[in-house]
Amino acid sequence: MEAAARRRQHPGAAGGAAAQPGASFLQARHSAVKADEAAGTAPFHFDLWFYFTLQNWILDFGRPIAMLVFPLEWFPLNKPSVGDYFHMAYNIITPFLLLKLMERSPRTLPRAMIYLSIITFVMGASIHLVGDSVNHRLLFSGYQHHLSVRENPIIRNLKPETLIDSFELLYYYDEYLGHSMWYIPFFLILFMYFSGCFTPTKAESSMPGVALLLVVPSGLYYWYLVTEGQIFILFIFTFFAMLALVLHQKRKCLFLDSNGLFLFYSFALTLLLVALWVAWLWNDPVLRKKYPGVIYVPEPWAFYTLHVSSRR
Repeated sequence: MEAAARRRQHPGAAGGAAAQPGASFLQARHSAVKADEAAGTAPFHFDLWFYFTLQNWILDFGRPIAMLVFPLEWFPLNKPSVGDYFHMAYNIITPFLLLKLMERSPRTLPRAMIYLSIITFVMGASIHLVGDSVNHRLLFSGYQHHLSVRENPIIRNLKPETLIDSFELLYYYDEYLGHSMWYIPFFLILFMYFSGCFTPTKAESSMPGVALLLVVPSGLYYWYLVTEGQIFILFIFTFFAMLALVLHQKRKCLFLDSNGLFLFYSFALTLLLVALWVAWLWNDPVLRKKYPGVIYVPEPWAFYTLHVSSRR
């Protein structure tokens, strides 16, 4: 009876004793999750990297090519072109693949930053879709990509002259605003993923053979992205940030895993290809006039309209 009375007077004592093992279990489980996150190493995501590289080549690089290959009668100038449908598919598939890539990161990444980056990415790519659609359709009317908007023969004689301002606004949405809102979050997402691609085991810092096969097409695509998108400053900043992170983590005896090595080697190959591209066209007087700044990185489509299509 006395024991029962004591239990009634102090119910928390018995409850606290019963809850203590549960609290200890939760704390131990939380510590185990943290330890697994710190030491966990993801296998090489061949499926995601393969789909990512394939859709980049088909839906982004192949987009303007498809616009020139498919007969104009199938896609009239006042309707979306086949390239526009490619762009729409890219705007849906790429964010999905980026989200799946984030899900497989061995490190917990900030969700709010990821969601905001994906939203901005989709908005920027959609702005670019509209501007790029009109600009590429102008090719069929004689528009020349290696010239500025006001210097183009089909634009400079427009009346009233305020129409030229409208085309320059369109060019701004396409080449500046659209590209910025598209590529800044894109590289930010890749860098956030890259920051979690480290392992304490040096033996795991290697790439399988299939990863090596994907490095060349991946690096070549990023070369196209950097040159055609005119985002060399953004790219070089991201690459050196990755390099600085690698050196910093190396002091902690952490090494890149297979996914991190794949990204790093792809970007390193891209930097080499951009350097070779610039060196090859260094003395081109027409392209030098269009890109007069300190950083001279000509666009492949400007090279195409100047040196390839003009000879046909």
